[in-house]
Amino acid sequence: MDSKTTRLAGRPLIIGEVLFDCFDDGREVLGGAPFNVAWHLQAFGLRPLFISRIGEDPRGEQISEAMTRWGMDRSGLQYDPLHPTGMVEITMQDKQHSFSILADQAYDYIDADTTLSHPGIHEAALCYSGSLIERAPASRATVAALRARGIAHFIDVNLRTPWWQRDEVLRMLSGVRWAKLNEDELAQLGFAGAPTEAAERMRQGFGMELLVLTMGAEGALLLSERGCQAGEPVPVSGMVDTVGAGDAFTAVTILGLMRGWPQRLMLQRALAFASAQCEVQGAIREDRQWYQQCMAQWGES
Repeated sequence: MDSKTTRLAGRPLIIGEVLFDCFDDGREVLGGAPFNVAWHLQAFGLRPLFISRIGEDPRGEQISEAMTRWGMDRSGLQYDPLHPTGMVEITMQDKQHSFSILADQAYDYIDADTTLSHPGIHEAALCYSGSLIERAPASRATVAALRARGIAHFIDVNLRTPWWQRDEVLRMLSGVRWAKLNEDELAQLGFAGAPTEAAERMRQGFGMELLVLTMGAEGALLLSERGCQAGEPVPVSGMVDTVGAGDAFTAVTILGLMRGWPQRLMLQRALAFASAQCEVQGAIREDRQWYQQCMAQWGES
C-alpha cells in the first residue's frame, strides 16, 4: 500500500556549500549540492532558507546576483572577508574528469551564532545538509547547533575523498529523520550485502523514518517502517550529462515530504525529475516554465 507521508508545515532550511566548478578550459559553473537543492525548491515555490558563506570577492557577487535573479532569499548568506568563495578545480584526464575540492573555503566557516539568530530558523520544517559541509569545525558546529534545536534533519551522504571518515559520517547519521545515499556509499560505510537488506539494516540501526538508496541504472529504493518501495529508472531522452541528477532527486524528495505525497509517488517523481535533469548541461536550470510544467503534471501549484 502506498501510504502518505505527513505533510510538513513551514519552509525547508538548506545549509551547506555553494561553490563554482572551475574547469581547466576556463569555464566556471555555479553549483554545490545544497545550493542546487535550494535552487530547485525555490522554483517549486517552497521559499527555502539557504544558509551558506561566501567570500567578499567576484565569485561571491555572482552567487548573490544569481540568487536575486531566481528570487531566492539571500538573508541566510554570510560574507567572509578572509576566505574565498568555494571552488572545485576540475581537469580532464584520459577523457575522464577528475576534481579537487579545495580546502579552507568560505563555506567551511558558517557561523553558528549568526545562523541561530536568523528569524527564519523558527519557520524551518526540516533542515537539509550534505556530509561534506561537516568536514570543517566551524560549519560542523553550526549543523550540530541546528540539530540541537530539534529541527528534523535530512542528510545527503556524499563521500568525497579525502573529506570523509567512516566514524564521522556514522556520527552524522545518528538521530536524523531522513537520509539519502547511493549503493557504493552504503558499502563504504560498512553495510554489506544485498542493497535492500543492507539499507534496511542502516535505517533500523539509526532509527530513521525514511532512507533513500539510489542505484544508478537500477533505479532507487525507499525504505521506511511501512516497507520498501522500489522505483525503476526513467529513460533519458537525449542524455547530456548526469551532473546534478542526485540533487534533483533530493529536491523532489524534499518537496514530497513537505507536501505529504505517498511514498511510491514521491519516489517515481524524484526519479523522473532526476532523469529530466540529465537532458541539460549542468546541475540547475533557469527555465521557470519547465518547473511550472512539472508542477502542473503533478497537480501541484
